[in-house]
Amino acid sequence: MDAKLTIKLDDDVITRAKRYAKNRKTSISKMVESYLDSVTKPDSKKIKITPLVKSLSGVINLPVDYDYRKDYTDYLTKKYL
Repeated sequence: MDAKLTIKLDDDVITRAKRYAKNRKTSISKMVESYLDSVTKPDSKKIKITPLVKSLSGVINLPVDYDYRKDYTDYLTKKYL
């Protein structure tokens, strides 16, 4: 059963939301419903892994002690110095 809900939002937010919804061929009501549904489900913190991500899983083998932060820091240092 659908019910009506009235909310107050900033005009700029409404304008951007309408544009966003139009570009995705959906409605603001559907967007709000989807958002509220996702955040109020008991298992909302559980991340669903798509088949594409599953297929990519394990493609790259990294050492157990790999430090991606150090690697990224080294990359940025070389890029900007």
